[in-house]
Amino acid sequence: MPEVLRRIVLEHSDEVAAKWLKEIAEKRKGDYTSSISTELYESTNREFVNNIFASIDHPDEIAKLDAFAERIINLGWPLSYITDGLQSFRRVTIDFILTESSSVETVEFSKILTVVDDWVEPIIKQLVNQYSGNWEHTVSLQRLALQELSAPLIPVMENITIMPLIGTIDTERAKQIMENLLEGVMKHNSEVVLMDITGVPVVDTMVAHHIIQAAEAVRLIGATCILVGIRPEIAQTIVNLGIDLSNFPTKSSLRKGFQSALEITNREIVNLDNSTNDMTDILDSLK
Repeated sequence: MPEVLRRIVLEHSDEVAAKWLKEIAEKRKGDYTSSISTELYESTNREFVNNIFASIDHPDEIAKLDAFAERIINLGWPLSYITDGLQSFRRVTIDFILTESSSVETVEFSKILTVVDDWVEPIIKQLVNQYSGNWEHTVSLQRLALQELSAPLIPVMENITIMPLIGTIDTERAKQIMENLLEGVMKHNSEVVLMDITGVPVVDTMVAHHIIQAAEAVRLIGATCILVGIRPEIAQTIVNLGIDLSNFPTKSSLRKGFQSALEITNREIVNLDNSTNDMTDILDSLK
């Protein structure tokens, strides 16, 4: 940046910053930032403008804006906050320099535009690239976390596990279900797996096909898969589609499925009250 323009910008940085802060504060009234606390909004804006001015003398300082972009992502603010803010800053800066043009008569208007663009554009690119990279990384981590939670296998008793399924089942999720199911059966030494589809809104041909494949895979490694949570509308859909689920047990509720699992593993539910009465009768007879 030419020395004369650099001097004007730096000597009047407080004025430029004040005009910019005022402009974006007025825009705030009608956008998403209106719900953000005034203290947080103002402190973030001041950090933003300070980073911009810091880059005028030290172009390599632009890299430090990466931390600012990461903070914006963590706050959940959109990319438009950065792009709109920098566009406003460019406009405010150009207007201020033109206002001071009496002291820089040799500088043409187009030259001023070019100089300011050469200063602001690298900042825009740096922040946008960093924002995009951090956002993709964040989304990737969230996707992995959701995959881990999308098909959990929960051991509820020795040799009995439950896999509750919630939401839509697509091909990618079906693959995750299959992997978690087989790994979990081996890890927990499960004899019975209850696959609960109570939270699955729609069971169509594709979903049923994935469920049948998973149940068959469980059978091949020596365990039994019981499909539970068959609601009346789901049962009707399965019948209308001609889907054959006769090769493995189905139950209408998790409770009934769990009772079947106990029977398969040679267990039963005992009423403690009756057991207590029986024991009392035995003790009485010994008196």
